[in-house]
Amino acid sequence: MNGAMAASSHRIMLGPLVAAIDQGTSSTRFLVFNSKTAELLSHHQVEIKQSFPKEGWVEEDPREILQSVYECMERTCEKLTQLNIDISNIKAIGVTNQRETTLVWDKETGEPLYNAIGTSSRRYLTLLTSDEETETCLSPVWLDLRTQSTVERLINKTPGRNKNHLKHKTGLPISTYFSAVKLRWLMDNVDEVRDAVVSHRAMFGTVDSWLIWCLTGGKSGGVHCTDVTNASRTMLFNIHTLTWDPELCKYFGIPMEILPRVRSSSEIYGLMKSGALSGIPISGCLGDQSAALVGQMCFQDGQAKNTYGTGCFLLRNTGAKPVMSDHGLLTTVAYKLGRDKPACYALEGSVAIAGAVVRWLQDNLGIIGSSEELEKCAATVGTSYGCYFVPAFSGLYAPYWEPSARGIICGLTQFTNKNHLAFAALEAVCFQTREILDAMNQDSGIPLTQLQVDGGMTSNKLLMQLQADILCIPVVKPSMPETTALGAAMAAGAAEGVSVWSLSPEDLSEVTSEKFEPQINPEESEFRYARWKKAVQRSMNWETTEPLCNGNGEPSIFSSVPLGFYIIGSMLMLIGAKYISGPL
Repeated sequence: MNGAMAASSHRIMLGPLVAAIDQGTSSTRFLVFNSKTAELLSHHQVEIKQSFPKEGWVEEDPREILQSVYECMERTCEKLTQLNIDISNIKAIGVTNQRETTLVWDKETGEPLYNAIGTSSRRYLTLLTSDEETETCLSPVWLDLRTQSTVERLINKTPGRNKNHLKHKTGLPISTYFSAVKLRWLMDNVDEVRDAVVSHRAMFGTVDSWLIWCLTGGKSGGVHCTDVTNASRTMLFNIHTLTWDPELCKYFGIPMEILPRVRSSSEIYGLMKSGALSGIPISGCLGDQSAALVGQMCFQDGQAKNTYGTGCFLLRNTGAKPVMSDHGLLTTVAYKLGRDKPACYALEGSVAIAGAVVRWLQDNLGIIGSSEELEKCAATVGTSYGCYFVPAFSGLYAPYWEPSARGIICGLTQFTNKNHLAFAALEAVCFQTREILDAMNQDSGIPLTQLQVDGGMTSNKLLMQLQADILCIPVVKPSMPETTALGAAMAAGAAEGVSVWSLSPEDLSEVTSEKFEPQINPEESEFRYARWKKAVQRSMNWETTEPLCNGNGEPSIFSSVPLGFYIIGSMLMLIGAKYISGPL
């Protein structure tokens, strides 16, 4: 591979190395970077199985997650040795992880008490990202059905049944998405968890906490901690005081003794206790989207990144003060790069359907065979010819939060063909991103000057050009795509006591990138965006009334009022005509 050849030819010049564990919803990876150049030297990846015990549930085995980390570490070390790179040059390890996924384990036995409950009820979805490689993703269905009743019960406790009742402390609405409701569900429904809590044996954590505890010794002195970015996604954490909040814990009925200690995103938490990397400090920890923000070097107030996957995750740095959104966005801790460093905050918005629309066109409609074919089809016409596609398959999310909406394709003519539809699908990803960024601009009061991007869909050059055209600002794509792992490595290498990676602006490696400048005039962009907004309005309030049923429980033809009037009117006309004409 090209990275291996580069590493082999420059091994004499290699300085300190920093590694990163990147534990995601579908796979675990271990990556090693040169701290002086940010060059990726080697990595290994292991897929993670997910189980769906009931409809709308998604779980993972915590033991399998841990074993996948050890396997990735060992295989990567073997690859480095084959490249004549001394693994003793690895000076630190960072961790980045799927956020909100919830685990509880027994601190005496070290065994998990239940499977990890995933970040949402999502199903596997494979999106082709190149001819040689496939990326396993998850289709975005944001509600985990098992906790919906828990959420409703919690909201009923609030004055006025307000889902934003806790937002002033957490930056988050009361939702199935975040960890506290999953932990509450485990305590209510799993005897082993409830018993362990009562007998003071239980430990709670997100994936980062589980991994750090196990890797630093587990039941034999493992460090039970998390960082501010992961803690800020639990709904138990006060994002202003940067501590677990007693009132929030009381609201959810969570004993504070089971919570991990909250640390900064860049400090030595503990040392590896086994394996080829035994004795190396674990010194960086960031939730995956925060890690991508760091990896994109968005350290200035107003900088933003968008990760294009099955959905999109947009984070915008808002500086040292949290900005509360009036436009349906989340407020989260972006990072805290040192014990004595200030926390930085971010606004976050999510697009539910981005890359998932590719699979829908491929599997459900059968009009394309791969993501590459989508780009080719769209490029042949270069326009949607007035066709607009709103992929609100399960409602509209930020900034609308309209569950009654459904997907529509409008503006069709006899001239419309599959190529125009392919172009409209790509435009839909870009329009949805603009809606989030418009909301961020309104909340922050600072217009965005360029958008930094990463994720599998950024390999689609047409999509990136469309995004620049629709935003009317440049879109910048780094040539090194592993920005999430890079962010975790940077945090680990910069930690006090490690200090092999400087985060000073003048010392940061110049990352090569590809810039997409807007190529259409702003008037055309605004016209297309206005038509998109019109299409969005058409998609709303679709699921608002239940159809009338006949005696067999089937929808009646008279449930459609226009159709009912038409049929009744036709019958009356026939009767009247027969009466007037008389017998033959």
